[in-house]
Amino acid sequence: MSVTIIDSLHALSAETWDALLPQQQPFLRHAFLSALEDSGSVGGRSGWQPSHRLWCDEHGKVQAALPAYLKQHSYGEYVFDHGWADACRRAGIAYYPKLLGAVPFSPVTGARLLGDVGAAAELLDALAAELSDEGLSSLHINFTSPACDTVLMQRQGWLERIGCQFHWHNRGYRDFQDFLDTLSSRKRKQIRKEREQVAGQGIKFDRRHGAELSEADWDFVYHCYANTYHVRGQAPYLTRDFFSLLAERMPEMIRVVFATQHGRALAMAFSLVDGDTFYGRYWGCLAEFDRLHFETCFYQGMELAIAEGLQRFDAGAQGEHKLIRGFEPVITRSWHYLCHPGLHAAVAEFLEQERSGVRVYAEEARSYLPFRQASGG
Repeated sequence: MSVTIIDSLHALSAETWDALLPQQQPFLRHAFLSALEDSGSVGGRSGWQPSHRLWCDEHGKVQAALPAYLKQHSYGEYVFDHGWADACRRAGIAYYPKLLGAVPFSPVTGARLLGDVGAAAELLDALAAELSDEGLSSLHINFTSPACDTVLMQRQGWLERIGCQFHWHNRGYRDFQDFLDTLSSRKRKQIRKEREQVAGQGIKFDRRHGAELSEADWDFVYHCYANTYHVRGQAPYLTRDFFSLLAERMPEMIRVVFATQHGRALAMAFSLVDGDTFYGRYWGCLAEFDRLHFETCFYQGMELAIAEGLQRFDAGAQGEHKLIRGFEPVITRSWHYLCHPGLHAAVAEFLEQERSGVRVYAEEARSYLPFRQASGG
C-alpha cells in the first residue's frame, strides 16, 4: 500500500471517487469538487491547490482517500488558525504551506476519510509521517463526521478542536405552523411579525430546483452572491462558472429561493440537499429590506425542508440570531497534526482551554432557544 497524490479530481473517474463516499452528501461528490477545479475557484492563484491523497493497493486500486489542498493562507476554511500562523511567524517557524483535508469554502460536517476504515487509518499515519519530507508544517482535517472522529482520536499526535454551529431539526412537522406551535407564545408572535413585515412590503418568493434555472437566473444568483463580498471590499471565493457547472452536473441537489417585489428580483438564497439534510449555503440581495434575510434564508428554507421531508437544516457557520428562530447549538470538530514540537505543545494547551469554553457557550446558548420546552437534537 502506498500514498498517491493527484492534483486534479479528474485523475479519477466520478464512479471511482463516488464509490468511496459513505453517503451521497453533495459537497464530497466528484461533481462538486471537480466543479471547483474546473471553474477556477480553486487552483491557480487562489491559494487552494488540489492535492488529494489516495491510499492504493499493489494493483493501484484506491482503498481510501482524503480530499485535500495545499494552502498558502487560511482564508475560506471557517476553522480559524490565523493566530497560530502569526505565532509561528514571530517565532521564525514556517506555517505555510500546510495540508488541509476539507471541502473548500464549506463549513459543513461530513466524511473526510473516504473508503475503507482500516485503510483510511493507514493513510492518516502515512500522511503524518511524510509531512516534513514534503516541506509541510501540518495537516488539518476540518468539519469531520463522527465516523472520522472515531478514527482520528485513536491516532497518535492529533489535536481535537471543537466549534459550535446552529442547526434546525424537522421533528416531523406537517407545515410551518406545526413548528410554530412548539414555540413559546412570545417567540411565535415575533416570527409571525417578521414574516408579516416582509409580506407587507409586497415581497414574494419563488422556490426552484436546479434544472429550472436559466443562465440569466444564474447570472442573478451570482450577482447577489458576489455582492455580499463586494460590500465588504472583498473578492468572492467562487467564480460565476462554478454555478453553471454545478447546475449541469448535479441539478437535482440544488434549491434556490428568489425574492421579488412587484416583479423585480431582489434577493436569493442558494442551497443544496441530500437525502435528509437541507444545506443553506449562499445568500445575497441587491436592496435592503426589513427582515428579508431571515425570511429568504431561514423561514423559506424551513418550509422547503418540511415539504421535502428533510430532517435537518444546516444553515452554515456562526449566527447567534439563529437561536431564537429554532436553530439549536451543535458541536463541530476538526483535527490538527502539527510537526513542530513547540507549536504542538502550545496549541494543545490552547485547545484544551478553548474546548471548555465552547462547551460552556453551547450549553448557555440552549437557554435562548424559543421552544416551550427546549429539546435536544
